[in-house]
Amino acid sequence: MASKTRDRLIEVARQLFARKGVENTTMLDIANASEKGRRTIYTYFKNKREIHQAVIERESEQIVSRQRQILDSDTSATGKLIDFMRARLEIVKCPTGRFLSENVADMLRLDFKRAEKTRRLAAKKEVEILREILREGVEAGEFSPSQARRAGALIVVVMQGFDHPAVTAGLELSGFDRTDSEEAVIAFIVNGLRQN
Repeated sequence: MASKTRDRLIEVARQLFARKGVENTTMLDIANASEKGRRTIYTYFKNKREIHQAVIERESEQIVSRQRQILDSDTSATGKLIDFMRARLEIVKCPTGRFLSENVADMLRLDFKRAEKTRRLAAKKEVEILREILREGVEAGEFSPSQARRAGALIVVVMQGFDHPAVTAGLELSGFDRTDSEEAVIAFIVNGLRQN
């Protein structure tokens, strides 16, 4: 029960932060929207900064949850890497294939600092997952050790490049299809890591 209450408070705070911004959201707003008393909120969180940090942690975990499943799969390291990159590229696409879902767009517009903190925390987690995939690939003889050492953070940065509207718009203006471009980047990275 306690975990459900905490989760509910985090979700309500996330929605309020996305809609109103962190600065314009009060603990009373969170209490009212969650239909809990302020005392209940303070049982779980000392202050708004702490609930804000919990929201960031939750959002970063949501970003990397699919990658964690891929890491735990029985696929080869090369297969895991390809699946990891494809999953990462799908994160900001909404079902229509446009750039950002409405909630993410609202978050970026109203709370850029939170979005950046979430991205940085998720990127750290992604690098850890990638390092494990790359380690598996080196041990299995699929990846070059020297290339794998350099690749972890670089892959995350390349994947994040597709998050920015300017990159997507630039691809479209240049006549490139986003999906084809994504697959070309994935193939380039995988081929660059292969053991010679």
